[in-house]
Amino acid sequence: MRWTVSLAVAMATVAACGAIQAQVTPSPSFSFAAWLEGVRLEALARGLDESVVTAALTGISAPERTVLERDRTQAETVLTLERYLSGRVTPGARRTGDAMWARHRTLLRRVSSRYGVSERVIVAVWGFESNYGRFSGVRPTIAALATLAFDDRRAALFRRELFSALEILDRGDIDLASLRGSWAGAMGQPQFMPSSYLDFAQDFDEDGRRDIWSSLPDVFASIANYLAAHGWQDGERWGREVVVSQEAAARVANVPIREGSCSARRTMTAALPLDEWQALGVRLAGGHRLPAGSSLDASLVSGESRRFLVYRNYEALLEYNCAHAYAIGVGLLSDALRAP
Repeated sequence: MRWTVSLAVAMATVAACGAIQAQVTPSPSFSFAAWLEGVRLEALARGLDESVVTAALTGISAPERTVLERDRTQAETVLTLERYLSGRVTPGARRTGDAMWARHRTLLRRVSSRYGVSERVIVAVWGFESNYGRFSGVRPTIAALATLAFDDRRAALFRRELFSALEILDRGDIDLASLRGSWAGAMGQPQFMPSSYLDFAQDFDEDGRRDIWSSLPDVFASIANYLAAHGWQDGERWGREVVVSQEAAARVANVPIREGSCSARRTMTAALPLDEWQALGVRLAGGHRLPAGSSLDASLVSGESRRFLVYRNYEALLEYNCAHAYAIGVGLLSDALRAP
């Protein structure tokens, strides 16, 4: 789940939601009940316990329209980069992040040391995902995933997540009543999808459970482990804001756009050395020169009025949520936090 955003952000999202009301009906021609029975049979064929599967699927009678509407109106993709950031990287978010970092600094230091991920980045991701643990979602996960798996838009992806969630229940990691989260099936304070939970969740407090719902040691370690596993490099920046003059923009426009499996990567440039960006006319805020002698390559990400050069740690943030608004927002919040 995401925090409550500004009124303007919320109104924009509601307006967009209304515009797609007629487009959210799932398209499969067979009935939802028949489809769900197929899920049940496949789960049993995978060796999952029949009583667990039956309990998980009982009571799910139809796709949830609200879930489909939310899928079409995600703030990270509906809002401009600038509007999203103004609602998320706020003075209140920074103050709360500072307070949480100070409160849990000993634990965060231990986690950071083990996984090689900055404390401030762990705190920023935690803040973005669940408002520092205050809200991680109340929607039943199995029902939400069943809805999205039945919908044609990303059926294969969410069908895999549905079986991963059933596996979590089968393993006894959490009980069915407590398996709740976001409209998209993201779970716990780190908002892991079920497959990410299976692959990356950690039992840092060593109590025998990977409890991303209520154990802060497990929450922080799971976030750090995910980023480390996706290439986070300790001690490196994620990126920096830059300015591009009108004259420089004409040259920058010739830099190739990347390819990638998600839309965010297809809307950022190829990576170039910083001295090449300097030669193209890209500058730091205030017109200052880019750092000389850096071995890091950077890609350019552009909003309507703000631009950022981003490095390889940015790639790890995109793996967490492949939207520029999200990754830049986490990066900016992490930069703004004050060490205790």
